[in-house]
Amino acid sequence: MQFNHVANRLDQRHFETVVEMFVTRLGFTVLRRTERSIWMRQPGSNIDLQFSRSDSVHRDTDKLRSQIAFLSDTPQADLQALVEWLRKRNLDASVGAYSDREFFLDAPAAFIDFVVEAMLPELADYGISV
Repeated sequence: MQFNHVANRLDQRHFETVVEMFVTRLGFTVLRRTERSIWMRQPGSNIDLQFSRSDSVHRDTDKLRSQIAFLSDTPQADLQALVEWLRKRNLDASVGAYSDREFFLDAPAAFIDFVVEAMLPELADYGISV
C-alpha cells in the first residue's frame, strides 16, 4: 500500500471559510470536490488533505494531539496571521504552544478533530534519506 491522504472533519457551518484559508493563505490546490468532502494538495507535497463536512456537536477533547502540520521559519507569527484572517471572517481562533519551537492554531467552532500546527524546520530533520 502507498500512503495517499489524511482526512479531518470540519464543522459544516465553517467548511467554506477553512477551505478558503487553505487555498488563499496556504496555497493549496483543489483536486476533487463532492457535496460532502474536498481533497486538496499544497504544491511541492505528495500527500493530499481531505476535509469532510460534519454536523457533529462533539469536539475531540484531545484534538491537540491530532495536527495538520507545517514547517515554518516563523511558526508563531505565521499562525497568528491566520488567526487574524479567520477573525476577519467572524471565526474565533487562537494560537497556543507545545514548546518554543512548535505552535498550534485552533478554531474551536470549525476544527472538530485537529489543530493546525507550525514548527521550525529543524524539528523535521530526521537525518535519513527516503
